[in-house]
Amino acid sequence: MAHEQESASSTHDDVDVYDFAAVQEKWLPVWDELQPFRSGDPADTRPRKYVLDMFPYPSGDLHMGHAEVYALGDVVARYWRHQGFNVMHPIGWDSFGLPAENAAIKRGIDPRGWTYDNIEQQKRSMRLYAASFDWERELHTSDPEYYKWNQWLFLQLYEKGLAYRKDSWVNWDPVDQTVLANEQVLADGTSERSGAVVVKKRLTQWYFKITDYADRLLDDLNQLEGHWPAKVLNMQRNWIGRSIGADVEFEIEGRQERVPVFTTRPDTLWGVTFMVVAPDSELAAELVAGSSAVVRERFAEYLTQVQKSTEMERQNTDREKTGVFIERFAVNPVNGERLPIWVADYVLADYGHGAVMSVPAHDQRDLDFARAFDLPVRVVVDTNAPVTGVIPVIPTDENGDPFLPDDLLPLDPKSTGVALTGDGRMINSGPLDGLSKGNAVKRTIELLEAEGRGRAAKNYRLRDWLISRQRYWGTPIPIIHGEDGAEIPVPEDQLPVLLPDAEGLDLKPKGTSPLGGTENWVNVPNPIDGTPARRDADTMDTFVDSSWYFLRFLDPNDDTRAFDPKQAEKWAPVDQYVGGVEHAILHLLYARFITKVLFDLGYLSFTEPFTALLNQGMVILDGAKMSKSKGNIVYFTEEVEKHGVDAVRLTMAFAGPPEDDIDWSDVSPVGSAKFLARAWRVANDVTSEPEVDWRTGDAALRRITHRFLADAPGLVEAFKFNVVVARLMELVNATRKAIDTGAGPGDAAVREAAEVTAMVLDLFAPYTAEEMWQRLGYEPSVALVQWRKADPALLVEESVTAVVQVDGKVRDRIEVSPKISMEELEALARASAAVRRTIGDREIVAVIVRAPRVVSIATVG
Repeated sequence: MAHEQESASSTHDDVDVYDFAAVQEKWLPVWDELQPFRSGDPADTRPRKYVLDMFPYPSGDLHMGHAEVYALGDVVARYWRHQGFNVMHPIGWDSFGLPAENAAIKRGIDPRGWTYDNIEQQKRSMRLYAASFDWERELHTSDPEYYKWNQWLFLQLYEKGLAYRKDSWVNWDPVDQTVLANEQVLADGTSERSGAVVVKKRLTQWYFKITDYADRLLDDLNQLEGHWPAKVLNMQRNWIGRSIGADVEFEIEGRQERVPVFTTRPDTLWGVTFMVVAPDSELAAELVAGSSAVVRERFAEYLTQVQKSTEMERQNTDREKTGVFIERFAVNPVNGERLPIWVADYVLADYGHGAVMSVPAHDQRDLDFARAFDLPVRVVVDTNAPVTGVIPVIPTDENGDPFLPDDLLPLDPKSTGVALTGDGRMINSGPLDGLSKGNAVKRTIELLEAEGRGRAAKNYRLRDWLISRQRYWGTPIPIIHGEDGAEIPVPEDQLPVLLPDAEGLDLKPKGTSPLGGTENWVNVPNPIDGTPARRDADTMDTFVDSSWYFLRFLDPNDDTRAFDPKQAEKWAPVDQYVGGVEHAILHLLYARFITKVLFDLGYLSFTEPFTALLNQGMVILDGAKMSKSKGNIVYFTEEVEKHGVDAVRLTMAFAGPPEDDIDWSDVSPVGSAKFLARAWRVANDVTSEPEVDWRTGDAALRRITHRFLADAPGLVEAFKFNVVVARLMELVNATRKAIDTGAGPGDAAVREAAEVTAMVLDLFAPYTAEEMWQRLGYEPSVALVQWRKADPALLVEESVTAVVQVDGKVRDRIEVSPKISMEELEALARASAAVRRTIGDREIVAVIVRAPRVVSIATVG
């Protein structure tokens, strides 16, 4: 039998050994010629799907993280093609940014050369990896043809009042010598780029006014429920951080204008005993200017100390409280009390209005500060009192003062050191006494609004997006500065503002943009009156590049506009986005913001860029993140050369749920390669012709094949790729068994199973699938084959076994149709010879039927 199978396999090009390298070498040029993944044919009437993988940064060759994301994204793209869709699956490079510039500085070369050399290397590897990209849509964000439209986008926001320049304290990376957006500072206070501890520096910078969209960015997350990972939605909600409360206006003695203070607890105003101002705020500088020389000196020393701390350190609740009394006083708007004003580092300049009303009895940080500097503490919420139901009658002494047992008296936070943060009833609060929190908040806002001293308000953790960078390798900001300080937008017909050549420029980080020293570039005539002017020397944050790139893919070669709204109407938003969870805040939040802006400008008809999101985990080794310093790198090129592209891709899909990390030491690309050879051999052994009638084949194998065909779509769409691979392995094993010990290689069901295997294997291992498809007698490409439909008749079990019990004991088993009725099943049970013998002349008192599985008969007598 084995000899006969060997002979059968030799009829297919006399090859009986699976050679992945030869298969890869064979099919790449075929696909290049066929271009099966082009999506731009205007005559194509198929329904459309837009599948997008987060595009890579060109830093060296591909790595194992790329291998995972592009394997998983390609499963989705190939699946929808098999389902009859015209799938747009583009690729490009996020090619501006600090890593390229730093690498170029280190090597003494132009960032352009380093960037585009890496792109060519990655492109070679990507083509080998056989992701089904439409290469006609390739783009690079560092091309003038792309960044021209970054500048156009900037001008759109500028005209709408959403791009502005201001002087403020910013996050400063002392290693890369550039500013960072809040989102680019990690939780430990370090730069996501260089790893350096971020400090504060005062600079004039460009911002996008993302805070104008805070409510929409938050509320529209509801549209994405069930389509984006819950973890990502929660991260965005927390980052936007909407708080509901009130702006309370405090008078400052000696200052004409009131100071607004945001609070979520306006009901505790009667408990305010001091005010704290952020030391790095404009308000602090103004107030200290009116203080004594001694205070000014103390404040200057303290500010220098604060600027050395990260925001993370300042927000640490366990940190010792420090501050300076600046000899200024505020006035409490509800009771007229004078409140001493302090500066302290636990208040941030960009929270609310840079000042907080301190209620130490009910806020732990305020209490710690009050205890450190012996400031008053006043309890205004009785946390022992019930917040619902009837308010108890409180006994009084002979003077009319409350008289309570010790265990019901409000605790003294100043003594215990523990703030009373729970709910309760208001006390010591004038008109609020006896009210619960909700009613007290509402009543306080009414009183403030009636007196013109406050109003209901919202506050956000989200801050405006700082987009200017003091580096060379990025999009120049299209603004010209006149001699009088005026900002003049570069006329659109003069875009792009091109980067000058790097030759002769000193690109080393020095705190100002290298472009500022390029006299023949930076000095230009004012486009309005021809007077001397200067270009803005900063470049844009590269997250601007990636905030809209999904739209440029619609036609990356259009030199007349950023994108065609008609094409956006056809293709966008992205149906399925695939990428790492590390972009949960920065990139995704910025892309959502820009999409909403473009919607408001009338360029788009949708407000969310990515309908569905799939986050893949990391590829790690021995439980640890890979890094060169640890010496635990698994190299993409080596794995592909050792095991083949298909084995690496299949391993990524089979390792587990996509969102889980893949520990490369726990998976088996060797096992994947063996399975692929086994699948290839199945196709190689098929001897029937393509025209054979499958219905004549082995029924048992056909049922396995069609059950798989029916189940696989739901599994793929639920991202259970590993389960699909496991089921595919079961199908190959069943087919091999049919070939070796059952129906034989010429059976029609064997051919059908082999063809289905090739079609589904295309999702994971395109080289092997294409080779199988050809060996089965078909023209390429299997990637375009319509998904075979499961035969409903083969999904129905032929029969089930019904158990018949008499007085609790099994007396017979009957093979019946799964669709048998209760009446029919009862009749069969009563007619059973075994049942009749058991019952004899006893009376049947009850019959319980649960079709099609059980009949239970009860008797007496």
